[in-house]
Amino acid sequence: MVTGLAFLATAIATVFAQATGVRYARTKAPHQGAWTFALALFALASAALATASATEWDNGTFRVFYLLGAVLNVPWLALGTVYLLAGRRVGSRARTGLIFFSGFATGVMLICPIHGTIAPYGGIPIGKDLFGPLPRALAGIGSGVGAIVVFVGAVVSAVRFARKHTPGSGALAGGNGLIALGTLVLSSGGLLQGIVGQDEAFALSLATGIAVIYAGFVVASGRRVPAADDDSARRTTLPPNVLGSASTTSTRVGSL
Repeated sequence: MVTGLAFLATAIATVFAQATGVRYARTKAPHQGAWTFALALFALASAALATASATEWDNGTFRVFYLLGAVLNVPWLALGTVYLLAGRRVGSRARTGLIFFSGFATGVMLICPIHGTIAPYGGIPIGKDLFGPLPRALAGIGSGVGAIVVFVGAVVSAVRFARKHTPGSGALAGGNGLIALGTLVLSSGGLLQGIVGQDEAFALSLATGIAVIYAGFVVASGRRVPAADDDSARRTTLPPNVLGSASTTSTRVGSL
């Protein structure tokens, strides 16, 4: 079940990244570029989860899964929200800082020791059992701050469009509402653990959450608004996903 759900999440994220990539190629909007990169990270991390679940976990696979999912994914999603809410100048400064953060985190994950042994068939490894304080701090900071930025952006956008009465504003409000809902779904992996099992809950929230987020993107992008308003692509904010969300990171991958 874990393998199938992880492959499903990989497929959805890949299609999602292709959709935002096409928009970025057409508009050169920096937030679309940030989202495309973040969704590519999501797809690669999900693919690592699917591969390891289908075969076996090892040090290299877990490092990739942890770095791309728990550490880097949510900050790059949040960068898109920063561009939308704070403008290009602030977004560009945030991007510079994020590039340095990403490089530093990559270096840390390449050289940090793994304590103990990863059981090849023992289920999804837990970060707190294998990594020292620095990798776990990077995951906590990146995912925690990023989650707040992206979730608040989705909720603010949904409320903003719900108050408008222009053509297309209802679709934009509904789309952003789905995006916010997807955030909650992606953060619910810990709650589902007691119902369907730890790994199954993690994979289920992964696949369901990214599907709900994608649905919100499609709904919000399916209606045009008058020229007086920003286009739907500039008003759609994306939330964090389960691989790096604040709650599930602390529970499954990046526990402090």
